[in-house]
Amino acid sequence: MCLSEVKKCHPQAVKSLSKVGAGYPGDRRWSLGGECSFAYICAMHFPISWDVMNSNSADPGDGTKLIYVMMNRKIRLGLLLSSVMMTAFTYAQQQPAVSIIPQPERVTLREGTFALDAQTQLVASGKAAMNSAQFLAQYLKQYYGLDLAIVSKQNNLQNSIRLAVRKQAGSVPGQYTLESSPTGVMLQGANSEGLFYAIQSLIQLLPPAKGDKLQIASVSITDKPRFSYRGMHLDVVRHMFPVSFIKRYIDFIALHKMNYFHIHLTDDQGWRLESKKYPQLNSIGSWREGTIIGLYPGTGFDSTRYGGYYTQKEMKEIVRYAAKRYITVVPEIDIPGHSLAVLASFPQFATDTALHPKTATTWGIFNKVNNVLAPSDELFVFLKNVYEELMQIFPSPYIHIGADECSHKWWKLSPVVQEFIEKHNLRDEKGLQRYFVEQVSAVIRKHGRTPIGWDDMLDDGKLADGITVMSWRNATNGIKAANLGHNVIMTPYRNSYFNVQQRKGEERLAHKDWLVTASKVYNFEPVPDSIAPSVAANILGGQGCLWTEYFADDKEVEYGIFPRMSAIAEVYWSNKLVRDWNRFKTKMEEQFLRYQLWDAKYCNYLSEEE
Repeated sequence: MCLSEVKKCHPQAVKSLSKVGAGYPGDRRWSLGGECSFAYICAMHFPISWDVMNSNSADPGDGTKLIYVMMNRKIRLGLLLSSVMMTAFTYAQQQPAVSIIPQPERVTLREGTFALDAQTQLVASGKAAMNSAQFLAQYLKQYYGLDLAIVSKQNNLQNSIRLAVRKQAGSVPGQYTLESSPTGVMLQGANSEGLFYAIQSLIQLLPPAKGDKLQIASVSITDKPRFSYRGMHLDVVRHMFPVSFIKRYIDFIALHKMNYFHIHLTDDQGWRLESKKYPQLNSIGSWREGTIIGLYPGTGFDSTRYGGYYTQKEMKEIVRYAAKRYITVVPEIDIPGHSLAVLASFPQFATDTALHPKTATTWGIFNKVNNVLAPSDELFVFLKNVYEELMQIFPSPYIHIGADECSHKWWKLSPVVQEFIEKHNLRDEKGLQRYFVEQVSAVIRKHGRTPIGWDDMLDDGKLADGITVMSWRNATNGIKAANLGHNVIMTPYRNSYFNVQQRKGEERLAHKDWLVTASKVYNFEPVPDSIAPSVAANILGGQGCLWTEYFADDKEVEYGIFPRMSAIAEVYWSNKLVRDWNRFKTKMEEQFLRYQLWDAKYCNYLSEEE
């Protein structure tokens, strides 16, 4: 019997069942109303076993899968259904729903709940488990006022949350299991990261409102990430944010099981990292003499000196803070375009030394202001020293070199640059941009790191091996890079840029036609079915980006990322067979409450249809 037939016979019961549980398409269990595990409810009330056809099985025509029922007792299906339907309302009231973002690979909801109280203990088995136990203890204390003890051993396993790292054959980094029952919870990670991600799922089993009774549904969860790179970006150049907020931003990343934080440190409007080797970058390049008022081109300038920078000590502190949350901080120093902060500090590196460049006070200056570096032996020594200093602060395996929006116009107009192109047989300005990328990449690779650059690097048609491409202009360039054998991080702006409006009427953020809703983020598929598996393997994952021209304070940033961060987290964590927009919308009702618990500003608009 398929779902359409059940609906005909028991429409009200099916409607009520949609309020229950944790089933999802593709998890090899049947769901009524998209959210209820029908097989599970039957198993709870009758001694039968259920086997559901796999994802390749035939579809009866209404989008559901056929169920093969193998009964240990000869109970007629009609009687079984009637009994299940009669208990559905009671079950819906007793059994709390499971709402976890990103969606786990497999969830089985059981009967009963586990209640946390002041006597509950966190049992951390081994050093690897202690970090995750401390994170959970801190979260419970901060948001619920519950101060739990952390112990290394416990004889009585009741009323405890046990944490352990246990690698299993065939597991992948980040994989975990979560088993909860009325007597306690067991969390196991295939590695330290996996255990930490189990904590994030456990947190979402807690009530999203402070003051509610701390009960955890009895569940069994098996989960692992789809992609190895799951990140968020933050521009701290156009506007700076205190270290305390950077840490809060990192916590948001961690709570969504993401593992990379891309921090944009330099641009035309400022240089935001302390340089002990070149202090002019801070005394001059870190400051601008005003900021544009309103949406570009603006209505003038505020004439207020703006700027500053993070000390190396502060950045090392941020790196350590992120590492305890299994997040890698990827720093970006953007060259050879977007370099007015450098040129203001070292005008000898300009294509026209008579320009007397200044740190930019406006946005959107691509091709309008000469902001490119002129190649020279002196410049490449400078860049080598800058990136080597950067790598002393950031242990990240990835170092981002920018390489985007480099206007060739200014190189064309410079006799000195044209002479350099001819001398080095670079053919044209595209060849020069590739030369910049390769020179800086060689420095990075010499130190055992991997360079990342924006997909503009591909415009020459050639790119040295070992450079990872971050595809922002579209997904097509990312697939092109993957076909060329490069590793790729997807972040196409039409689906992944959070600095534009997410509901109509927010024109202060961007042009009125530029709308990136949570649904547009969610429905992006990074790996099209049309590409070969060997090419798909080159797509490491992706990230969301927040450029801060129009985000001047912490709360504005929070509004920019939520709920879109939740959407993109599910895109890059969850198996695409379990991704479901309608279920995600339902889960967001609880997630909005969790944003409130975090005291985070957010947009409650998910799609253009709302």
